[in-house]
Amino acid sequence: MLSIGKFLLSFKYAWQGFIKLLQSEQNTRVHLFFSVLVLVLAFYFNVERYEWLALLICIALVWSAEIINTAIENLANVVSPEYHEKIKTVKDLAAAGVLFCAFISIIIGTIIFGNKLWEFL
Repeated sequence: MLSIGKFLLSFKYAWQGFIKLLQSEQNTRVHLFFSVLVLVLAFYFNVERYEWLALLICIALVWSAEIINTAIENLANVVSPEYHEKIKTVKDLAAAGVLFCAFISIIIGTIIFGNKLWEFL
């Protein structure tokens, strides 16, 4: 049976995690800046519905990758506080996932906004 109290608590805990993420990770503030910038540009240029979908999916993917990366890094630091080559590899792979999502998002953003920005200038 679903407990409404536990269900609502899960949102509270998720929100607390998001706040900790913003407070502790510099890259998330960069993601926040570019997420807001993309949304403002999308409103300004009145992008098509399918472009909105692509932009929102990109934003969600980059944020999700960053959250997972941060969780992996925090867990790895607890499991192995001292330097360990395999832990470094795990952290590097998680960071590469964020980089990959961000890079593909930049390409998609350039496809969507490139001509619009060029015409604006």
